[in-house]
Amino acid sequence: MPRAFLIDTDTASDDAVALIMALRADDVRVVAITTVAGNVPVLQSTRNALYAVELCGATVPVHTGAEKPLLRPYQNATWFHGRDGLGDHNYPAPHQPAASAHAVDAIIDAVEANPGITIVTLAPLTNIALALAMKPEFARKVGRCVIMGGAPCCEGNVTPAAEYNIWVDPEAARIVLNSGLPIELVGWHLSRGDAVVREDDIARILGFNTPLAKFAIECNSHARQAYKVQTGEDGISLPDPVAMSIALDPTIGTQWSEHYLDVETHSDLTRGMTVVDRLDVAADERNHAVWAPVLEKKCKAKVCWTMDNRRWKEALFAALR
Repeated sequence: MPRAFLIDTDTASDDAVALIMALRADDVRVVAITTVAGNVPVLQSTRNALYAVELCGATVPVHTGAEKPLLRPYQNATWFHGRDGLGDHNYPAPHQPAASAHAVDAIIDAVEANPGITIVTLAPLTNIALALAMKPEFARKVGRCVIMGGAPCCEGNVTPAAEYNIWVDPEAARIVLNSGLPIELVGWHLSRGDAVVREDDIARILGFNTPLAKFAIECNSHARQAYKVQTGEDGISLPDPVAMSIALDPTIGTQWSEHYLDVETHSDLTRGMTVVDRLDVAADERNHAVWAPVLEKKCKAKVCWTMDNRRWKEALFAALR
């Protein structure tokens, strides 16, 4: 039987490629796609998700969700992905309308109907936090919750301390990471360095001469330039497809460990920082008071530290052929 996936996304250029990977996986049934405000406003995210679904010739309901973070003013990332999130190439409007049910209801319904489902989050965690607030017990029915988010070992991509998805709605991230969901954290660091799609990789993809291959490169044109300004690295960084490749095949992640996690929600300097108890010192006397809320729940998350970059790229190539 195909594995059931639910994908929560703020559909911009890398999200769209991640959706293609899931929709083209033979052993996966995407039950629903839910959208949230993040890279682009939520209605644009829904439009972009519907467009990606149509490109794949798939029929999957796309549900519109939260328009803003739980407590914070909404801040988009159009500076990175373009005004429409897909590099401003004027793609046509999709034919399929959005589903009528709200994303939060769709998440709960999908979990109830598919015990053991894999949830893949490619966006701020607002929808998932709202679903947990409505029905916290659904966390126990999820098989895996793969989160593209955080900078668990290094610098962030929107502040020195934080990765965008966690920074946008840190309160939601804190709720989700300490909810009891079986978290697998795939941080931004994994999409850098040798994971970046370089010029030879781009030539190989375009050589497939398929509409999906052309779209994957074209829609990331704005992001490629922004990434070079941001990091000095030339190429296309694809954090959401990296996370999706690991959701599809966890063995692409080569080094994992389990830790208590928390998210900074009070500091202006480190807002949204993913704090990992990597040396297992949270329970020490000097730390126990601060970490007590996390320790009491006894919920550790799996953190992916390294991955097989060759296999990640092969998974990408296979989806775009």
